[in-house]
Amino acid sequence: MNALVQELSKLTDRYQTTVPSGVRKQLKLGKGDQIRYCIEADGRVYIEPVRAESDDPALGAFLDLVEADIKAHPERLQAFGGELHDRLKALVGDIDVDLDEPLSPDDE
Repeated sequence: MNALVQELSKLTDRYQTTVPSGVRKQLKLGKGDQIRYCIEADGRVYIEPVRAESDDPALGAFLDLVEADIKAHPERLQAFGGELHDRLKALVGDIDVDLDEPLSPDDE
């Protein structure tokens, strides 16, 4: 995959660098924001912004595990429906769930 735009930065003696303005704009980064460096198996490195919803280390680790599994075994992905839908429906029965309803204080 060829990059549409290339940006350069230089490492200081302390291995620090400035994120180029084009990259900051593309990632919508501001002062104090965090970035994550992601290294793929083929050695390709990319960066992404760390957003508030990824503050949960357990969730981040779980999503990383799911991502790695999907990359390693894409043949395991299945469309949701049919037998899987029936199995899940049997687990929850006739429970109505309103995803827009706020949680009760006990569930917070």
